[in-house]
Amino acid sequence: MAVGTSSSMLGGALLLLLVLSSAIDVHGGSSSSAAPRSPLDELCIGLGGWYVTPDMCVSALCIDPSCRSARGLPELAVLATKLTVANATVAKTSIESALAHAKNVKARKVMRSCLQLYVGAVPRLQWAARSVAAGRYSGVPDVLEAAYRDVSQGCSSLAGEVALPKENNEFFMMAFVVHAVVDRVQRIIG
Repeated sequence: MAVGTSSSMLGGALLLLLVLSSAIDVHGGSSSSAAPRSPLDELCIGLGGWYVTPDMCVSALCIDPSCRSARGLPELAVLATKLTVANATVAKTSIESALAHAKNVKARKVMRSCLQLYVGAVPRLQWAARSVAAGRYSGVPDVLEAAYRDVSQGCSSLAGEVALPKENNEFFMMAFVVHAVVDRVQRIIG
């Protein structure tokens, strides 16, 4: 009886091993027949998910459909920094509009302060985008980190009870993701 049980357990273990190895092949494991990943997939999966998940990465970058046709990591980094500049510009414009329509002194003060933060950030982000387009990454992650930490979170801290335009939060998410993207690309290609 013990021999029969042992054989059926061994057979079951072999079957399980076969199923698992097939699953690895299907999901892009170590099999040589697995389809190569796109640069977008490589980048977003490579971020790890400890603070930017692959879904967050794809969602942020694929606001521009060209994300899927990017030929490599540098092209994705260029796209990402351009999206951050565009997003900051939209947030700045929405804060200008909120300032123009603010009903009370506190709201005007908050919007004016936030606007100053964005006015200072946009040229720095433009510099970052030009630098990445030229293949120079030094200092760019610092600019991106300051953008989400000091500008977007700074506005949120100043606001208190005052409602900020949704574009401030959208800018935070974009800059947060793009910081991770550029930092990763810089580490990989130098």
